[in-house]
Amino acid sequence: MVKSVLRGLAAALVILSATVSSPAHAAETLPLTEAVDRLSTGTESRDGYTRESFRHWNAGDNPADGCHTRAEVLIHEAVEAPTITANCRIEGGSWFSYYDGVTVASASGLDIDHMVPLAEAWDSGASAWTAQRREAYANDQGQEASLVAVTARSNRSKADQDPAQWLPPAADAHCRYAAEWVATKLRWSLTADEAELAALHELADNCPAPNVDYEQAS
Repeated sequence: MVKSVLRGLAAALVILSATVSSPAHAAETLPLTEAVDRLSTGTESRDGYTRESFRHWNAGDNPADGCHTRAEVLIHEAVEAPTITANCRIEGGSWFSYYDGVTVASASGLDIDHMVPLAEAWDSGASAWTAQRREAYANDQGQEASLVAVTARSNRSKADQDPAQWLPPAADAHCRYAAEWVATKLRWSLTADEAELAALHELADNCPAPNVDYEQAS
């Protein structure tokens, strides 16, 4: 009888362990200087890169809403809510482009910037990812810093450059930008080259206040 009960308990434990999901990655908050220190150094290579390696924009976080990722980010980041009509057409609303300190009153004047550009992500480790993981990266709405609505002008000025080569035109945006860049690299376990790290360390030394908030991507 005792053996039978024990066997039953053991079986129940096996079933329980199989049904309990793995714990989610814990979110972390670090001072910018510490967060920069967590970045791994790597040598960048753009061999084989094409923008088509990162499928975007996909059906977004809520495929049932009829809006793709770009539209969902615009709706989420609006400082004055737009009207959403048939086929997820966005009308009205306003947005603040923090890169250049500009308020934009039309969604057509905005780009959705990948905080760490797709080409830079490829250089920094994404070349080894599966197509599915690259798609997840290109459409990542799981962290506020990953995708940002900014003026088309500022986004195209940035192109695929890292902080050693480009910083937002608005000087008061530099600390936020550095924190969000580092958060994205840590979230996706992307490396940084030596020039990029040097630029980030210099920014961190002059930005004592910002924290870096990130959660490791699955």
